[in-house]
Order: sequence, then structure tokens, then C-alpha cells
Amino acid sequence: MRKALSYIPILLLAGCSYMPSIPFIGPHKIDVQQGNFVTQDMIDKLKPGMSRNQVRFALGTPLIADPFHPDRWDYVYVLEKQGRVVEKRRIAVVFKGDELLRIEGDVVPRDAAKEAGKPSPSKDAAPAKPPAPTAATSGPAQ
Repeated sequence: MRKALSYIPILLLAGCSYMPSIPFIGPHKIDVQQGNFVTQDMIDKLKPGMSRNQVRFALGTPLIADPFHPDRWDYVYVLEKQGRVVEKRRIAVVFKGDELLRIEGDVVPRDAAKEAGKPSPSKDAAPAKPPAPTAATSGPAQ
């Protein structure tokens, strides 16, 4: 009887090993980063006509260099937190021979965004200046 009672807490704890409604009870899931993290600044360094070595220097070694598509390099990045995908990016760099032809995917060069008429995703942009004060908005002249 005493031996049977000692198994009850073990069985109860085993049943509580995973409870999705209570996040602090359950297995710990670590953050997982996989692939190449490519920033907008890295993409902005790319220009059509660059060699493969120059592209590799700017972006790093591609995650996927497919032998069936030798003129295409794929850079993939996935970030998982607590078992859920938080961020996912895919960038493909296409070559013609040894020269960079175009960039496809989630992040595009700022120059291409300007040509398409979209606002540039620049964080360096200066804030707009406030309008100059006029006689109607300024205080009384003394």
C-alpha cells in the first residue's frame, strides 16, 4: 500500500509535463536562429555587375548553392522563439556568368524601391522641417 501511494505523485507530475495553457509548466524551448541573417545595409552594397566574390564578401556564403541552378544563390533566415516562427526571410541572388544580374526575395535594394516609386526604408532620413513662423503665428512684435 505504501509503495502504491509513492507512485501517485510521480504519475501526477508526469501528467503535468506539458500544459499549453500554463506557460511556466512545460518543456523549455530555446530560441533557434537558422541561416544567413542579411540586413538592409548588406543588400544596399550590392550593385548589378558585381562579381561572385564581391557578393560573397558583402552577404557571406550562401546557405543554398544549388548544383542544378549554378547562377542562383539563396540566403534563407528563420528565427523561432518558443517553438513559433517569428521571422522568416528569403533572398535570391541571380548571376549571369560571373556578374550579378538581380536580387529577388523579401529585401530589395533601396535604389530599386526608389525606381518603383516607393518610399525608401532609410532610417537616416532627416525629419521634415517645421514651417517658418509667419506674422499670424508669431507673437506680437516689440
